[in-house]
Amino acid sequence: MKIIRPTLIALALSLPTLAVAAIPITDRSAYDAGTGQGMNGAVTGGGAAAPLSAQGQLFMQLQQMQQEIATLRGLLEEQQHELRQLRQENLERYQTLDSRLNASGSAAAPSASTASEQPAGDASQAAPQAAAAEADPEKEKLFYDASFDLIKARDFDKAQQAFTAFLRKYPNSQYAGNAQYWLGEVHLVQGDLQAAGKSFALVTHNYADHNKVPDALYKLADVERRLGNTDKARGILQQVVAQYPNSSAAQLAQRDIGKL
Repeated sequence: MKIIRPTLIALALSLPTLAVAAIPITDRSAYDAGTGQGMNGAVTGGGAAAPLSAQGQLFMQLQQMQQEIATLRGLLEEQQHELRQLRQENLERYQTLDSRLNASGSAAAPSASTASEQPAGDASQAAPQAAAAEADPEKEKLFYDASFDLIKARDFDKAQQAFTAFLRKYPNSQYAGNAQYWLGEVHLVQGDLQAAGKSFALVTHNYADHNKVPDALYKLADVERRLGNTDKARGILQQVVAQYPNSSAAQLAQRDIGKL
């Protein structure tokens, strides 16, 4: 018994050390018993924020990327919507031009009874006025028909050049009012709203008695609407209805007034 006693005493003294060694060590940055917060935004006993773990940083980066992708997707959808609108407007322009080209007598020259145009004067404000050629109905008709054929062939660049040249050479021609109107249509199909509006306005200004004036006013209102000048467009449409009530342009104008 005397021999065993020192051994028991040594064993008893070693027990606290063994118990401490058996307790598992936890990472306070992962979980703090005093605050109950985990590794994302962990708070130490002193109240200072502990650094994010690698997983936490990755999570934050993923969230940021998702937000950026959502923003880009929204911008893309907006651009696609604007592109669809532009395509629809271009389609409407071509359809309008086709219907006018196919309409009975749309390309015919005005008769003597309806062609009491005023001299063009400033009919070609976009470029210097060339010396007017002597009246020659035969040559004028050939020139006009050739210019109009370019529209039928959808060669709008050459049609623009041809009608512009025609108006410079034959500003007082019985075909000049028609040429000025179709020049506006060409500009409209090309998407040049400013030039189109100017051409249609010149029809009403330089050829006030021409039978294309109601159509030119209607197209001028369409240009103003496309430019965002709604009040101006409405006023022009009302003018068409009031001054040319029996024209096809007045029927279209009445329909469009309700849409503005």
